[in-house]
Amino acid sequence: MNYVGELISIGVAFSWTATALLSEFGSKRLGNLTLNVLRMAMALLFSLVLFYVAVGSPLPSGTTWQSCGWMLLSGLVGYVIGDFCLFQCYIIIGSRYGQLFMTLAPLAAALMAWITLGQEMSPMSILAMLVTLAGISISVLGRGEHHKVSLKLPLNGVLYAVAAAMCQGIGLVLSKIGMDHYDTTQLPEWLIPFSANFLRCVAGIIGFSFLLYFREGFQPLRTALHDAKGMTVVTMTTIFGPFMGVGFSLMAVQYAPAGIASTLMALTPIIIILPSWWLFRQPITLRSVVGAVISFIGVGLFFLG
Repeated sequence: MNYVGELISIGVAFSWTATALLSEFGSKRLGNLTLNVLRMAMALLFSLVLFYVAVGSPLPSGTTWQSCGWMLLSGLVGYVIGDFCLFQCYIIIGSRYGQLFMTLAPLAAALMAWITLGQEMSPMSILAMLVTLAGISISVLGRGEHHKVSLKLPLNGVLYAVAAAMCQGIGLVLSKIGMDHYDTTQLPEWLIPFSANFLRCVAGIIGFSFLLYFREGFQPLRTALHDAKGMTVVTMTTIFGPFMGVGFSLMAVQYAPAGIASTLMALTPIIIILPSWWLFRQPITLRSVVGAVISFIGVGLFFLG
């Protein structure tokens, strides 16, 4: 079938839209760390079931020590640090603005690849960075007193969002390195992204459990397990996020050029505008729509370089 990777990428953009909206609600209801511990645990459970159905074993073969190490590191950066920052920004500035800042993730991935893999940055790439930043600036900056430019959002929320984007981009590069070390003779190619994500979730549940224990203890976790509405949100967030969303995002770059896949997945800040208004009554302004579109164009320009 033609355009398999592109179709998967568009599906991932919608999946991440659902994840962002559900995560904003879940983080405010259960707490950032509690939600992340539960969704990492569910993602591991879903993965074990998938492996058993697909290959007859809950733990697929083909993992090497190198791939294991890289994927655990990717999980630490992308999940523990990245998602902690992302969910905090959802609480402070909302999922719509949080996803807008996530358009910086492909740029962070390129910078990471430039530093670690020696991939060059073209003039088009630099222009794309400026366009993306301009789009974000249009959305989040406004006129303050005495005609000065002011930030319309809380600074700590913005810093969390930027950190989340950086970690996601870096985590993607680490995942790519890790998947290149898999033994493809022992594992179906389509299952490698899910096996890789399983290892990322192992790092995620260890890291989040550690943070939860030392910051709040496990009482919030026990309380959440008796919250039927909260657990429903956790389940849906897990399906659309760390299980299907991340798994298919890694699959997308296997079947389509990474630039095209990343650009299509960057549609989320545009897709999320209407649902965020409907669910959270976040106002839709011409400035926010134009900024989101410009940021998306910036991501697209980046991969023309």
